[in-house]
Amino acid sequence: MTKEKLAQLFEKVEAFVFDVDGVLTNSSLLVTENGNLLRIMNVRDGYAIKTALDKGYKVAIITGGSSEGVIKRLQGLGVKDIYTKVFDKKSVLEDWLLKEAISAENVAYMGDDFPDYEVLQIVGLPACPADAAPEIQHICRYHSHVNGGEGCARDLIEKTLKIQHKWHSLEGFTD
Repeated sequence: MTKEKLAQLFEKVEAFVFDVDGVLTNSSLLVTENGNLLRIMNVRDGYAIKTALDKGYKVAIITGGSSEGVIKRLQGLGVKDIYTKVFDKKSVLEDWLLKEAISAENVAYMGDDFPDYEVLQIVGLPACPADAAPEIQHICRYHSHVNGGEGCARDLIEKTLKIQHKWHSLEGFTD
């Protein structure tokens, strides 16, 4: 795909949907002696999610996992649509699209493994972290240069907002 055609996909984005484990976290779980599961989330991902929400983008989370800490973190950023313990991500996404009156072609979805496969096939901008499963990388149109849990959500949001001229700009800064 040419850079121009990829940029056109970014221009259409009105909403972001993210998986949690492997995207907003690095896929690792720290298991405590009492059985609690701990995850690490990237602050820069959080900043980008909050920025997207503040600029009027819709943001949803669809995950097979369930963690009160993750839910509280995302709610603290302003994310209202958090779907946990999801087995069929495609049907949850389709219901969310209807509820929000958003076309699938205007959604960027970032996933990293097989539970995300069907969803990635129906959105306009399928995206994945650098360390996603090879089968997922194969079907994604955008591959972040950043691994899951290390800022890949920030990368996707920032790139989208820059292409749409909605990201912050600092006097004299070029990247």
